[in-house]
Amino acid sequence: MARKTPGYECSSCGYRVPKWVGRCPSCGEWGTVGEAAPAVVVSGSHAGRSVPAGLTPTSPAQRVTDIDPSEAAHRPSGIGELDRVLGGGVVPGSAVLLAGEPGVGKSTLLLEVANRWARQGRSVLYVTAEESVSQVRQRAGRTDALSGDLWLAAEHDLETALGQIETVGPELVIVDSLQTLHAPGVEGVPGGVAQTRAVAATLTTFAKTTGIPVLLVGHVTKDGAVAGPRTVEHLVDVVLHFEGDRHSSLRFLRGQKNRFGATDEVGCFEQTAEGIREVPDPSGLFLNHRDQPVSGTAVTVVMDGRRPMVGEIQTLALKSEQHNPRRVVTGVDPGRVATVLAVLATRCGLNLMDHEVYAATVGGMRITEPSADLATALALASTSRDHSLPTGLVAVGEVGLGGEVRRVPDLRLRLTEASRLGFTSAVVPAATRDADRVALPGLRIIPVHTVAGALGELGLDGS
Repeated sequence: MARKTPGYECSSCGYRVPKWVGRCPSCGEWGTVGEAAPAVVVSGSHAGRSVPAGLTPTSPAQRVTDIDPSEAAHRPSGIGELDRVLGGGVVPGSAVLLAGEPGVGKSTLLLEVANRWARQGRSVLYVTAEESVSQVRQRAGRTDALSGDLWLAAEHDLETALGQIETVGPELVIVDSLQTLHAPGVEGVPGGVAQTRAVAATLTTFAKTTGIPVLLVGHVTKDGAVAGPRTVEHLVDVVLHFEGDRHSSLRFLRGQKNRFGATDEVGCFEQTAEGIREVPDPSGLFLNHRDQPVSGTAVTVVMDGRRPMVGEIQTLALKSEQHNPRRVVTGVDPGRVATVLAVLATRCGLNLMDHEVYAATVGGMRITEPSADLATALALASTSRDHSLPTGLVAVGEVGLGGEVRRVPDLRLRLTEASRLGFTSAVVPAATRDADRVALPGLRIIPVHTVAGALGELGLDGS
């Protein structure tokens, strides 16, 4: 038997409760629980009985071995960094949500995607609800994104936008943006919870039923989360975040959800006056190229997702008469710098507690993982002794409170990147896994157990 039971659902996270409550038990939001459509509850056994109306399958079940895997194969978008994050390209029938802060370059990136897609002889429809077609055309001319297979449509109504898609018949649809389209018959204003969820659900269903991939632009809140209900992120197949510092031209594309690939890949781009440019080798942006070595600098290799990137840490220590000397840290975790200073003072006899200490990365790079501890310690010792580190040296390792140098994950990938860029020696933890001990051509490995041992190997122990 099938019976209908009333229920209430949170418009923010989709959590269902049997009775109305003022605050959602799942996400904690107030005033988001409202009456939902009755759910069908089936009881008893259907063996030998007819299936009730409404429970009839829309399509027959298939054996997994009978399904053609090529139907969900990735199709290259023409932008290698985007394909890297997507897992190889755009999957037919997928819904991809690209979120980011205003002005970070979401529309410029997707316009370049449309251009590259169209230049491969495949049609694409760019639906804009925030700009007019003349404004998009002006930006396309500035970024050299003019192609005969690129179609533009300025629509605010969802049904009209779907009509445009049916008329053009594109192989890719880009919607800019999710929060500005209006779904007729749904209460609320564009950008509201109900409207955003309805637009996302309709476009996702459209992609699944037609096999046409849809790329959606999404706004973010002041906390950096995707604006609208959390159910939007559950509806789509891929959620990408486009981020970058307003004081830097570098942009990073990160995957937060991906049903067709990994979520630990990172794509690098550079925002220029001519548009978005791919940066397939970003390590060079984070190094200060100079002819002569300078004291107080050290090079390390950090992992951003599954991508190794070489970065430079610069430090400066100045004797101070103040009771609390200044600590100015940019691009590095201030807590890690304070820990390294304490270890140098206690375990290595290098006391900089009465010094003003400045530490910064080159090129606006942000380092949060502890694998840069050893490089920070070497840079601080270098500036204190006024003795520069050897040219072509990288340092990778986490520093413990006992002064020991701990091993870090993916050491092999880090050293391979350093060797590719021409570095000749690497200071690494002595306690590494066997898989990471394989020698690389032209790269001399210097294993160390402690920070004091590393300083001794490089002549920074004051002896």
